[in-house]
Amino acid sequence: EVQLVESGGGLVQAGGSLRLSCAASGFTFDDYAIGWFRQAPGKEREGVSCISSSDGSTYYADSVKGRFTISSDNAKNTVYLQMNSLKPEDTAVYYCAAQPGGYGCYSKYEYDYWGQGTQVTVSS
Repeated sequence: EVQLVESGGGLVQAGGSLRLSCAASGFTFDDYAIGWFRQAPGKEREGVSCISSSDGSTYYADSVKGRFTISSDNAKNTVYLQMNSLKPEDTAVYYCAAQPGGYGCYSKYEYDYWGQGTQVTVSS
């Protein structure tokens, strides 16, 4: 059974940093595509970043480019999202999603597996 568990969310002041973790189990963690999404109250879920294990390629939404970094530790079956220079508009529930055997970024409708989400709140 594939499981994704996010952690690392919390309350932080604007300009601060958080590191989110997405711990995965139930699939071979050397061939996957994993994405981070976020959903603010009253808004659509939006893609933030994604990573492909096959070549380490990454993608960032324009709104987070230069501030967020996605990385993976295959030995720990974990993907991270380092978030720096946080802004109040980054406040949302952050989700990771996995597509085992996948490559590149997928839309929110295409990932097969999702975590439960972790709340990130940035105060001004």
